[in-house]
Amino acid sequence: MEERERRIGLNEAVFREANERIREVNETFGTLTDELMLVCECGHSTCAEQILMKPSDYEALRAEPADFAIVPGHEIPDVEEVISRREEYAIVRKNEGIPRRVAEVTDPR
Repeated sequence: MEERERRIGLNEAVFREANERIREVNETFGTLTDELMLVCECGHSTCAEQILMKPSDYEALRAEPADFAIVPGHEIPDVEEVISRREEYAIVRKNEGIPRRVAEVTDPR
C-alpha cells in the first residue's frame, strides 16, 4: 500500500510541476485570456485531461501544498478527499501520512 500511495503522489507532483510551467509561460507572454488551460493533477498516470481555471484560483490552490486540481471523478478516495467542487474541476487534499508527505516534499513553491 505504501508504494502505491508514493507512486500516486509522485504522478500528481509531475502534473503539478507541469502546471507551474504553464503558469510561468502565461505570465511571461502576458495573459491573453482570464483562464489557464492546465493538466489534471490526478494520480492516474495515463490521464491527459485538461482543466480551465482562473489564474487567481490557481494561486489560491497552490497556497496549500497538499491540494490538487483534478477533473471531477478522478479522485482516489483512499489517498485524498474532495474539499471543493466546481463545474470544471474539483480540489482534493491529500490524506495524512505518505500522501501528504509526498505532496509537501515535491511542492515546487
